[in-house]
Amino acid sequence: MDIGSAILIIGFAALVAAFLLLVIGLVYSELMNSDIPRGVTNRGKLHMVHGLFVGMAIVGRLLHRLGICHQVNFIRWFVACFLTALNPVPAGLRVKDMRFSEVPVRVYEATTARNGLRRGLVYFHGGGWVLGSIDSVDEVCRRIAQESDTTVVSVGYRLAPEHRYPVQLDDCETATCHFLSVAEAEFSVDSSRVAVGGDSTGANLAAALCQRLARREDRHLPFPCAQVLIYPVLQMADFNLPSYQQNHAVPILFRGRMAFYFLQYLNGDTSVCQDVLEGNHVPTELRPRYNEWLSPSNLPPECLARGFCEPPAPEYDGEVYHAIRAGLEPEVSPLLGDDAVIQKTPPTFILTCEYDVLRDDGILYRKRLLDLEREVTWQHVTDGFHGIINFFNQGWLSFACAQRIVDSVVDYVKTL
Repeated sequence: MDIGSAILIIGFAALVAAFLLLVIGLVYSELMNSDIPRGVTNRGKLHMVHGLFVGMAIVGRLLHRLGICHQVNFIRWFVACFLTALNPVPAGLRVKDMRFSEVPVRVYEATTARNGLRRGLVYFHGGGWVLGSIDSVDEVCRRIAQESDTTVVSVGYRLAPEHRYPVQLDDCETATCHFLSVAEAEFSVDSSRVAVGGDSTGANLAAALCQRLARREDRHLPFPCAQVLIYPVLQMADFNLPSYQQNHAVPILFRGRMAFYFLQYLNGDTSVCQDVLEGNHVPTELRPRYNEWLSPSNLPPECLARGFCEPPAPEYDGEVYHAIRAGLEPEVSPLLGDDAVIQKTPPTFILTCEYDVLRDDGILYRKRLLDLEREVTWQHVTDGFHGIINFFNQGWLSFACAQRIVDSVVDYVKTL
């Protein structure tokens, strides 16, 4: 080997080492900013998973700045290749990828004989309207379909930043209405027993879809028989609720990240993120109305046990409001919907996790529904954290708590 080649090799090795040291340093810094309470299930494993996710995000950000690829595309590729296990389809279940009016879906059907029609569930995955896929909830949908004898349709709606609101909700509506129109003829499913549901932002889409359909007077299809909301994100008005304060640095969803995802969903203008976190985007005249629904006094006392400080009064900024105005509409913030519309929504299953910034969204929506005399089933996971359902049956990434969550969903679906 000549001297020139040796110098090139040494130089490349030095660059790789410097890159790795930079990533390690940034990961360490981010980990020091996280807070995993003692009550969280499998704290050590969550530390490890959080480190993996942080490292993945940092590498993606560096590649993005180097002009190699977009950060989001790298994260999607990494998750699909290394963090999503697609196992062989078990006996007794048929799985088929299809398109419902051009929207990609995956249909899960039990193959066991049955007298009469089955129930159905249209499921929307989470991921901040930016990440996630049909594959990311494949194991969850398989288990629900097989254990509850339900035909499950998982929807692969389009994502931000390539597509902004309301494309995601439109895709979910298109797929749901298509399924309702062909449920009996093509899938032996009773269209009057089809529920919608999802996790995180997928639950947001399910709740928003139910309100969108409830506002229509000329419905020609059956209305969803229930909405299944797993740790739902339901409002963009207040990022200082007790759960946002208590869990602001609990993986895998930090307080600031939730605001970031909302902005990606709406228009991609993240320059107003801090204003949104402080509440400067909410018009003064709307605050009394929102406070009626979002006040911490509406929460059970135990939700305040880990502390809560009344935030400083926000300073309204009209420019910020006009930049995110759609985010305060019910189709993005279902918790802020009108009473007359929420009264028309179907029976609801809500699951919340104690160590989740979105805990109070779900609990406050439950109160609104109960105040309007709607039927609600609430399940609270005292040792759970946001996103845990994505670790269901994922080998070394699995959390026992995820099994309990999926089982509770199965138990509810069986009642429909």
